[in-house]
Amino acid sequence: MPNIKLYTAKLSPPGRSVELTAKALGLELDIVPINLLAQEHLTEAFRKLNPQHTIPVIDDNGTIVWDSHAINVYLVSKYGKPEGDSLYPSDVVQRSKVNAALHFDSGVLFARFRFYLEPILYYGATETPQEKIDNLYRAYELLNATLVDEYIVGNEMTLADLSCIASIASMHAIFPIDAGKYPRLAGWVERLAKLPYYEATNRAGAEELAQLYRAKLEQNRTNAK
Repeated sequence: MPNIKLYTAKLSPPGRSVELTAKALGLELDIVPINLLAQEHLTEAFRKLNPQHTIPVIDDNGTIVWDSHAINVYLVSKYGKPEGDSLYPSDVVQRSKVNAALHFDSGVLFARFRFYLEPILYYGATETPQEKIDNLYRAYELLNATLVDEYIVGNEMTLADLSCIASIASMHAIFPIDAGKYPRLAGWVERLAKLPYYEATNRAGAEELAQLYRAKLEQNRTNAK
């Protein structure tokens, strides 16, 4: 088995997407926890590893890769089945759809969630702007419309699902998905939740992030009085 170090945090949706991908591939990762609130990602040692000082980062025997989407593609390309691997299809059309969903996760799902959370977690914000909340629900609407099959790209799970579910699960833990409004999205979440490694690898971290969010919001409001 390869010796792959993953620098990550349980709270991090992108980090959890890498762990989900590794589980799907049957890979064991050497987890190196990074405490974001303690700013361990800003240390000189970590900046040498990743000058963009973001998590997750992998060290695959000296090969350093950061950005969860790049990492997931790397892991499947190097350690997936030699041919016909469904997580990142070799078919050009199918792969383009997976790529589109990966960009949707980074540019819409995670981006909107991050810009909602950051002021509360790191900068003492006491408000939850309705505009930012509305943007999260619009993201639900967009993904619900995208899900015309069992999974984001067809009827087999791909990296698109493993990336997006990490962000969606985290959003859902704070802003529950209304199955009446978003039935396809709710069904997709339930489908992925049946993965044998889902609970420990994704849901637990999403719930922990939601608890931290609520605690920090309460603390910020108390400090502002």
